[in-house]
Amino acid sequence: MRKFSRAATWLAAAMALSASTAAFAHAELVSTTPAANRAAHGVTTITLTFSEAVMPRLSGATVTMTSMPGMAGHQMAITNLRAAVNGKTVRLTSEKPLAAGTYRVDWHAVADDSHRETGSYSFTVS
Repeated sequence: MRKFSRAATWLAAAMALSASTAAFAHAELVSTTPAANRAAHGVTTITLTFSEAVMPRLSGATVTMTSMPGMAGHQMAITNLRAAVNGKTVRLTSEKPLAAGTYRVDWHAVADDSHRETGSYSFTVS
């Protein structure tokens, strides 16, 4: 009977550890379109994909044009983008393609663990 008790104890401990690991997982950015630090053209959609589902009301992104051809040091928030969050994806769309320039995407995501993750990446539109 004693062997069964030790085995049951080890099994319970292993299950508790694996369950707690899943509970503390955070939403990590796993891919972006356009890709980070790459050039693209005709961009009407920016897509961020996370490692797990994110909460729509607590997750999103903002886009800033950080440089424009012929206008050094110019920064401008892109406000005509519509945001949609669905499962693991945050998607920003524009009716017209983004103008040529360099853009920074600042994102924030909250998964079921309620921990807020933030980050940013840049891409260029040619």
